[in-house]
Amino acid sequence: MNMRWRGWVVPLGFLLAAEIAMRIGDVHSDSLARPSDIFRALWDSVVSGDILRATLQTMGAAFGGVMVGGGLGLVVGLGFGLAPVASQLGAFSVEVFRPIPSVALIPLAMLVYGFGYRMEISVVAFACFWPMLILCHAAVTGVETRLFDVARLLGLGRLQQVCKIILPAALPRVFVAFRLTVGIALVVAVTVEIAANPRGLGYGMILAQQNLRPELMFALLLWLGAIGWGSNAALLAAQRRLFAASARAT
Repeated sequence: MNMRWRGWVVPLGFLLAAEIAMRIGDVHSDSLARPSDIFRALWDSVVSGDILRATLQTMGAAFGGVMVGGGLGLVVGLGFGLAPVASQLGAFSVEVFRPIPSVALIPLAMLVYGFGYRMEISVVAFACFWPMLILCHAAVTGVETRLFDVARLLGLGRLQQVCKIILPAALPRVFVAFRLTVGIALVVAVTVEIAANPRGLGYGMILAQQNLRPELMFALLLWLGAIGWGSNAALLAAQRRLFAASARAT
């Protein structure tokens, strides 16, 4: 436990040094804010409920994008891994569409859906689809060949091999793909809100910047960092609990 707290020394020391330096220099800026003012703005926003409503909007869009894009990527990735012919047929399409930046689809999504959740979720889903597809495909194709030898010795059919051998062996890597996709979804959701969608934490940061309230802007940025860290820590703990046996086996 003591070792974990040592990681807080550097950021807390930096905040303390910034607070002291800005107070000594009597710094007043439209782009910077004292750490004490940032935490005060964060507390006020929590008390008023504004940051909580914005968080629900951002997380709702990110979750929707993960469910739609990540779900489709999971199905297609597993299909490519189980059917090499399908993987070969779809390889060119994947390499053509995968490099397209998700934010480049914002004008198209706005044209189709206008402002709102559907526009944001569609862009997030596009960003989540590709990493889930590629990593799930790699998870299936990375199953050790000795497991198939065991399956043949046991006389298992193709469907039984998939259900009892391939999917259980690939599941830990699939969960890693899901954890990475959640992080991507949060980043893209905030980016869409900053660029186009008038809702959520990203839009709150833009409003704070336009209203020359750097303390609120940094407070929202700090809140976003806490959300990203917390969600990743929760998923990492779930991964360790769910797949502890497989980790010990490897």
